[in-house]
Amino acid sequence: MAARTLKGLARPPLGLLAAGFSQRAAARTEYRSAYSLDKLYPPQQEGTAASAPEEKPPAALDIPVGRLTVTYCRSSGPGGQHVNKVNTKAEVRFHLASADWIPEATRQKMASMHSNKINRAGELIVNSEESRYQMRNLAICLEKIRTMVAEATEKPKVVSKETTQKLIERVEKMNRERLRQKKIHSHIKQSRKADFD
Repeated sequence: MAARTLKGLARPPLGLLAAGFSQRAAARTEYRSAYSLDKLYPPQQEGTAASAPEEKPPAALDIPVGRLTVTYCRSSGPGGQHVNKVNTKAEVRFHLASADWIPEATRQKMASMHSNKINRAGELIVNSEESRYQMRNLAICLEKIRTMVAEATEKPKVVSKETTQKLIERVEKMNRERLRQKKIHSHIKQSRKADFD
């Protein structure tokens, strides 16, 4: 009985494994994780926009990953033994002043908006440790860079004079009401004082 079950668990012949490997090698296919960069950010062809399930603004930024310095280190927080063994935290840095793939005006605005993320060498540092996976954390870092650039390129909204006047009137009305309530409260406190004369 035990011999029969062991026979069923025996490995397939080596020839079958080699044949399967040679078929894969002949087709030149390799295993790609679902979180690899080419699946998360498929390359765009010239003249055609990538079709994504969610529509992004037309000025989507193509970040040259080769110009970035990507490092991985140990992530903090919960996770037990896994978090102590695996380098999943992604840190992306690039020299902001020489990043010619970002317009000059946008670079200057990014330098003023995110001055706390720029080191003495002038590198903008973005990191992520939200996920358990390196590639997902790298994708989150790239998305953070895209968001920073998008925020820096946004033009401030122009407020009309009528809206400004309404806001000023609203603030003045709130201040008048606050002072009125303060006087009422003061009057109540004064009336509670005992007169010993």
